Amino acid sequence: MSEKTIPVLPCRTIQPVLDFYTALGFEVTFLQKSPNPYAVVQRDGMQFHFFGMKHYEPAESFSTCIVQTDDIDGLYETFRGRLKEAYGRVPNRGLPRIGPLKNTSHGVRQFLMSDPGGNCIRVAQPTSDSQHHRQAPKETFARALHHAGLLADSKEDPEAAAKIIDRALRLPDERPTPVQLLRLLVLRADVATRLGDEGAATGALSAASAVALTVEERESAREDLERLAQLSE
Repeated sequence: MSEKTIPVLPCRTIQPVLDFYTALGFEVTFLQKSPNPYAVVQRDGMQFHFFGMKHYEPAESFSTCIVQTDDIDGLYETFRGRLKEAYGRVPNRGLPRIGPLKNTSHGVRQFLMSDPGGNCIRVAQPTSDSQHHRQAPKETFARALHHAGLLADSKEDPEAAAKIIDRALRLPDERPTPVQLLRLLVLRADVATRLGDEGAATGALSAASAVALTVEERESAREDLERLAQLSE
């Protein structure tokens, strides 16, 4: 027996969605404009079907699916490069957008990408045999990073993530390590960007850029520094 699962996702209008996926390197393999708008796009082993709904609101969408890959880093760089070429920049807020590549607390390395229809495509590569979330750390700032990261990405609640980070950074009697501070500020800039809060994003990026790190600390924070560079573009 051979089975294949194909997501069928909603959108208000078909063409902006097709433009987005063709920019990513997908091919439109089917298009029906009427009476019921419907389209299919495919790239290697990824295939998505879309249907049009006149009164659908993309910004309020909860539709999502998971794409598993064995080359998450390569696919991320390819998609970012193609989006930058198509849009003149890498879209990281609003619709469409592509989020950061990161290791999660549930054993996968992933990035989230939302198309113009509001559909969230979770592109992931397993890094562990266990898909259960690890327990939150007990140390103050590691715990803040853990919970803020979950809220920002798994739950897509940047407002709640921002509150956790701001609360941690205002603690009067505790200070994060330089690497923790960098990570908190980069994540704060990330969620501020998603929320369209340019002032908070600029402030967090400036503060993150000013964090002094040793060579060893820079290596341990390599992905956070890469994300800092991406957000500063």
